[in-house]
Amino acid sequence: MISIKNIGLLFITAILLSSCSPKLTPFTQRMYDDFSWSDSELKQIQFYLSDDIVLRREKGSDDSRIDDGKIRVKDGRQVDEIVFKKGTPGVVVFTPKDNRFAVSFDNSDNYLIFGPSKKNGGRYSLRAKDWERRYGIITYNGANYYTEVNSAFTTLMVDIKKANKVDYNSEKVSGRRVGS
Repeated sequence: MISIKNIGLLFITAILLSSCSPKLTPFTQRMYDDFSWSDSELKQIQFYLSDDIVLRREKGSDDSRIDDGKIRVKDGRQVDEIVFKKGTPGVVVFTPKDNRFAVSFDNSDNYLIFGPSKKNGGRYSLRAKDWERRYGIITYNGANYYTEVNSAFTTLMVDIKKANKVDYNSEKVSGRRVGS
């Protein structure tokens, strides 16, 4: 039987653990404009995914090499699937154009593109070559993949306390007098 003392300890432990985890905030166009980070500063910010992203592509029988994802057989077809789980950390590897980030989520040259979305409150959301009714076409690792339309609302998240961390170098100026 669990005693009240053990329940109290469990409760306190849960509070302490939750207070240690980062408080993630959606990265928005307004945040980007307000802080005016340079490309090199953006590359130092740790980004996270707000939701899962699943990329899929059907592979032809003559194309049977294994890429970075998993190979699955579905209805006699081969499907290449790459899963990016909610909370996966990523870094900006380059900015292809204004207000677009190429973010890598592994130690390869592969990346996904994110940019501000008016439909998503200015949040930096997954960008696609094209969004159809039920899916988007994403280029990843040199190949076209399909993702469900709900991936359009997957956003980049940041730990704003760490992103706002600024090192100040302050010095007091004594002034200058005429004739000196």
